[in-house]
Amino acid sequence: MPQKTLVCRVSELKPGERKIVQVGKKSIGVFNVDGDYYAVLNVCPHQMAPLCEGRITGTCSASKVGEYGWAREGEIIRCPWHNWEFDIKTGQSVFNPHAVRTRTYPVAVETPDTEAAEATAKAADIEVFVSLPFAVEFALILLMG
Repeated sequence: MPQKTLVCRVSELKPGERKIVQVGKKSIGVFNVDGDYYAVLNVCPHQMAPLCEGRITGTCSASKVGEYGWAREGEIIRCPWHNWEFDIKTGQSVFNPHAVRTRTYPVAVETPDTEAAEATAKAADIEVFVSLPFAVEFALILLMG
């Protein structure tokens, strides 16, 4: 059973925002991308920069040679040191998605179980849990309200 750590209320993490939390020895960035929650290890694999402190942005896309557009606004985190870009949803790099990535953690939204939580459920209190896909060490919790 993973350990749970309170991050914040979901109402405090609006779409397009992030919250960086320390859980044990790990720094984790929790992102709200259009109402969906993602968690990313706050370490750029390039030179160990605090990745989640970088700019939340989009990226260029090309449908064919010479035609460029802007896509995926709010889904890309750009490293603050050297501008390496990573997909917030998958952790894969934009420049070489098959070889370079940062660790991500899946997020699940659940309602609280306690009687006190049931009393506040009318106010839309919902917990968001982040669990580890690699080694179960902890989970992050967001409380909606």
